Amino acid sequence: MPRRRMHMTGADGAALRAALRELRTKLEVPGEFPAEVLAEAQRAARAPRLPELDATDLPLFTIDPPGSVDLDQAVHLAVRPSGGYRVHYAIADVAAFVRPGGAVDAEAHRRVSTLYFPDGKVPLHPAVLSEGPASLLPDQTCPALLWRFDLDGDGRVETVDVRRALVRSRARLDYEGVQRAVDTGTAEEPLALLRDIGRLREALERERGGISLNVPEQEIVEHDGTYRLDYRAPLPAEGWNAQISLMTGMAAADLMLGAGTGILRTLPTAPDGAVGRLRRAAGALRIEWPHHVPYAELLHSLDPHRPAHAAFLQECTTLLRGAGYTVFTGGDLPEPAVHAAVAAPYTHATAPLRRLVDRYSGELCVAAAAGAEPPQWAVSALAALPREMAEGTRLANTAERESVDLVEAAVLKDRVGETFDAVVVDVKDGEPQVGTVHLEDPAVVGRVRSTGRELPLGERLRVRLAEADPGTSKVLFAPA
Repeated sequence: MPRRRMHMTGADGAALRAALRELRTKLEVPGEFPAEVLAEAQRAARAPRLPELDATDLPLFTIDPPGSVDLDQAVHLAVRPSGGYRVHYAIADVAAFVRPGGAVDAEAHRRVSTLYFPDGKVPLHPAVLSEGPASLLPDQTCPALLWRFDLDGDGRVETVDVRRALVRSRARLDYEGVQRAVDTGTAEEPLALLRDIGRLREALERERGGISLNVPEQEIVEHDGTYRLDYRAPLPAEGWNAQISLMTGMAAADLMLGAGTGILRTLPTAPDGAVGRLRRAAGALRIEWPHHVPYAELLHSLDPHRPAHAAFLQECTTLLRGAGYTVFTGGDLPEPAVHAAVAAPYTHATAPLRRLVDRYSGELCVAAAAGAEPPQWAVSALAALPREMAEGTRLANTAERESVDLVEAAVLKDRVGETFDAVVVDVKDGEPQVGTVHLEDPAVVGRVRSTGRELPLGERLRVRLAEADPGTSKVLFAPA
């Protein structure tokens, strides 16, 4: 069953944190940075490579979860006098701080990406960089890759440029504050335009057949020694902000394809059988899906606040499996070059503080936009990046999956024998007595096994908690 990203709020939750530390040890997650890496990072923090272009007069702002300090992106939005919109999108210039072949570079290739656990993160780069001068923190002058997009009145990209520049963010905003300001009409124009441009880009996404899954996020809340799981549906502002990142990833892919050298994020089209399985799941969950309605259009009609819709969105993530990275050089363009969920060529280019590949795609894009040859250090690393990123992605997925299992077992360990209201969201092929249930309260998705009758896919079912062992991270339900 696809899993959900979680984060922890509330008090310390000492027991759960101890178990999560043990999980990190078991998975051999990197620990503290070696001394030589920290020393090199500290030197780089004091003396980064600075660009000539000064764009610090641009009033950029960042939008991230509350408390975030490793800020990859900052944005400014404006209406063009001739019509349409202009989007400036600054991406942290990690290459300005990381010496190719140096200790920080080697450690980043070992870690590949920032790992997220419910109680914290294991960063890709030392905090002296990623939470310091390399981060687009407010009122801090930083080197960045500054993208400029001119859009027409429908949000379509007319022109693209990217170059190195010094930037200075003016404000660090969070999604709830942005949503509140937009909804109440108190947002100033650059922020209010996020809704307008975001909605236009969402309409274009639907037009080309792309999909964005608004999958609910799990929150772990600790109170008086007990834990609670709740669902949190993404806010519209999160989707609008994501559209700016998607637009940049698509533009980056086009730049690299035009230059003949690059790395794409690719996803094959889902086989007919997978879509057919989703149609059966939709029917079981009583979600109307007329045959003339495309899959992408259906997804945009779903409400993640409704349990059946949330369960279906979780099932839809199965179509995103099989994504990878495809390298091309010397003008030998890849086939296929499309990411099926984006429905266009696409690459990762907007999170270099947290994902290794973005540093390389950004470097290639700057060269392509200038009509220059990319640096040899970036080109020579391309061949190994798909394998490195695949290994890092596997570790990240395992960490997320096992964290969920552990937390759900911890939440339920004292409730064995209790009964809960649930929806059967999956039944195992060939074993109709085994499946997955989606509990309404607490926010748990767990295994269920029946000793007799087949499980009723898509129907409500009263289930009894048969097992919840934090030691083995196992949770098992049975029909009540």
